[in-house]
Amino acid sequence: MESGETSVYGASLAGGSFDFVKFIKQPQTILRVLSWVFSIVVFATITAEGYVNPPNHSQVVCVFNKNDGACHYGVGIGIIGFLACVGFLMVDIYLPMMSNAQERKRVVTADLVFSAAWTFLWFVCFCVLANQWANTVDVNGIPTDAVHAIIAFSFFSIATWGALTYLALMRFRQGVGEVSQNYGESAPDQTSSQYPTSYVPPDHNSTYPATTYPASAYPSFPPGRPDIYQQPPFVTKQEPMGDSDYQPPAY
Repeated sequence: MESGETSVYGASLAGGSFDFVKFIKQPQTILRVLSWVFSIVVFATITAEGYVNPPNHSQVVCVFNKNDGACHYGVGIGIIGFLACVGFLMVDIYLPMMSNAQERKRVVTADLVFSAAWTFLWFVCFCVLANQWANTVDVNGIPTDAVHAIIAFSFFSIATWGALTYLALMRFRQGVGEVSQNYGESAPDQTSSQYPTSYVPPDHNSTYPATTYPASAYPSFPPGRPDIYQQPPFVTKQEPMGDSDYQPPAY
């Protein structure tokens, strides 16, 4: 990431153009391509040369101590890793186009979790294949170069997926820090807008300077408190016009 460029979760803000040269030079792109190649080597070599047909068996068996589970495990891990590398490469291309920080966070989190899981699974694959090959007694007819390539590229996959895990972790931490910093800078000051500290009565005709009254001088009532002052009902009452015993004279 270039210095001075605004980014969130390791990618520039949405709206920028896609730079292919910059994309292929990114460390995670190089590591994904290497992991993709290593996965192809592992599962393709096991599929092509990982099974032999010994004289005393009617069916083909795995070259790793005749343990078919070891071959199936290597093929499965390799194929899923191959597909995952392609998928995450597409996600890396689409990531700068995401305008929502939460969507970027979910993508980076998925990358972190999957990379960490596949680092562990490749470690298990390397240990299983190396152990089964060490216990293999009859190596007649087994292409040892292919076996050594399978074990070696399984070990290389541990390194590449481990590096991808580290980069995903750095991107996650960087994104969380940038989002928190941007939120803290853009948070409005609700205290100053909701509770004014002074009041200046508008008096345009006065020649004296306006007097500032503190807000604490005005009593405030809690919301929802009933008004204690009630207007008395209007009652019509006629006042007497004079003495009520007055009788008009009779003419």
